[in-house]
Amino acid sequence: MVTRRFSRAFVLEVCTLFVRLFLPALLVFASCTQPPSDTKPPNVILILTDDQGYGDLSCHGNQYIKTPNIDKLYKESVRFTDFHVDPTCAPTRAALMTGKYAHHAGVWHTIAGGNHLRTSEVTMADVFKEAGYRTGLFGKWHLGSNYPYRPMDRGFDEWLGHGDGGTGTTDDWFDNDRVNDYYWHNGEREQRDGFAPDVFYQAAIDFIKKEGEEDKPFFVYLPTYLPHGPHTLPDESWANSDNQDVSEYVSYFFAGIERIDWNIDRLQKALNESGLTENTIIIFMSDNGGTAGVKLFNAGMRGHKGQVYDGGHRVPFFIHWPKGNLKKGNDVEELTSHIDVLPTLIDLCDLKPENEMNFDGRSFKKQLFNTELKLSERTLFVETQRTYEAESWVRTAGMTNKWRLVDNRELYNIESDPGQMNNVIGEHPEVVEGIREAHKNYWAKVTPGDRERPRFIIGHPDDPEIFLTPSDWYLPKVPWNHAQVASGRPEAGEWLVTIAEQGNYRFEVRRWPREASATIQGVAVFQKQVDAWDVNGGVEKFIYRDGEMKALNVNTISLEVGEHKKTAKVDPKETHVIFDFELKEGDKTVKGIMLDDQNQVIAGTYYVYVSKLN
Repeated sequence: MVTRRFSRAFVLEVCTLFVRLFLPALLVFASCTQPPSDTKPPNVILILTDDQGYGDLSCHGNQYIKTPNIDKLYKESVRFTDFHVDPTCAPTRAALMTGKYAHHAGVWHTIAGGNHLRTSEVTMADVFKEAGYRTGLFGKWHLGSNYPYRPMDRGFDEWLGHGDGGTGTTDDWFDNDRVNDYYWHNGEREQRDGFAPDVFYQAAIDFIKKEGEEDKPFFVYLPTYLPHGPHTLPDESWANSDNQDVSEYVSYFFAGIERIDWNIDRLQKALNESGLTENTIIIFMSDNGGTAGVKLFNAGMRGHKGQVYDGGHRVPFFIHWPKGNLKKGNDVEELTSHIDVLPTLIDLCDLKPENEMNFDGRSFKKQLFNTELKLSERTLFVETQRTYEAESWVRTAGMTNKWRLVDNRELYNIESDPGQMNNVIGEHPEVVEGIREAHKNYWAKVTPGDRERPRFIIGHPDDPEIFLTPSDWYLPKVPWNHAQVASGRPEAGEWLVTIAEQGNYRFEVRRWPREASATIQGVAVFQKQVDAWDVNGGVEKFIYRDGEMKALNVNTISLEVGEHKKTAKVDPKETHVIFDFELKEGDKTVKGIMLDDQNQVIAGTYYVYVSKLN
């Protein structure tokens, strides 16, 4: 064997040549597979629309709607084409905020207390705040009203919103119609002029540009209520459509999406003016499948909001970060979901949570820099169970990259049959068995304590006055909006509370909320002009939608708080009845009923304001 010896000069020459030829390529490769190293963490804006389906965008092929600014964002982002959420609102928000299945976090409904995120859960806002970020929420929370469930109790420094579940829900201002409304602002009522989505985006812009806070990164959560109903607009001309295929109702729905599109342009201009565009991550997504627009265009999918076919839970998901060197303009086709967002943001922003996070999701950070990189195979589940006892495989879909098992009875090859028309469950027993086995593990994880009811804390200094409303009654039929209350729905439920400390407490009991300016036996009076155009006719039609406003012949009101009970006669001129109780600290049940002159129950006391007396 011949041994060759090379001179030091020759070796140096070869190494130099290698560096010249290959190092630039290696540096480019490295820059494309990881975010830049920078001392300043990226800002994050998470935009979540309400009831906008995957097909409700022109960049996804919809010919009936114009969304130029979202289309531009789409072109400059990494897009996820098989991204899934829950089929309804509050569960998606719970999963997004925690990185856990909603069922695992105790959120199983949009009303009846089933929308309250367990107080033991760590939220996305908690994680960012712990990392030194300013945190703001502008829009819809839907994960709990009253302390300790409000946004300001769950990691948000700033919060502006309507009622917890939306405009017209029972803890919203009575005659809000999304124009010149009253808002909850950090737990207090505050009137602001303008169209609600414009107000929310302006508040977000003000928060971003807040003087004296420029050096701190921010996390902004922008879950505006549009295009979810009520479909109100400041000017009916916004809903004009030249296409005869678009009904008046759908034109109002599309107008809401186009207004969001307009506001996204405003937001991006504000970022540009502040020099924040390059180092701000923007995420755009929706909370469930389509609604009003699905009959016109549903991107080839079957199903809609509330269903577990793909049309009920596959949504748009774009992520944009100029400074991050993401693979913009490319698609990730792997199966991903809302439970992956928080793990990814922690990974992408290099956050270091103090406590270990027990996620059901996983990070897809690597796919943002290499969109062709495969994720390991897994089975995901979405469900919509609004039952008071969880039932295995009820309104449930098990998903893999290739398959969908729906309600344990229908199997679809989503690659060859994206419209889910051909049930092949009898042809692939091994696939079905694999998904069923995965569901056993899922079910064992999510069901312990899954119907735990929320318990508001009364007498805590962070929430001096608790506002109890019927949407939190644990009943199959719940009067969850002002319209149902106005029609005199006969249900009577109870609230679970905890008395923070022993003392005297005042319970102000009402048939109507304070701002309705109505007697217990009378009907509400609107305090504002009808200043919004609605496909149904404005704010009064919105309130009346379940029938005429009904006066109730209330003769007496009875209120029970734990072991205490008091009853009072109702004077025709009274707007409310006051009950004072001396209470010991601890858990209590609150239940009020309104009775007629025959001592028959008419309904529960719909609205109760509770505060601690000094």
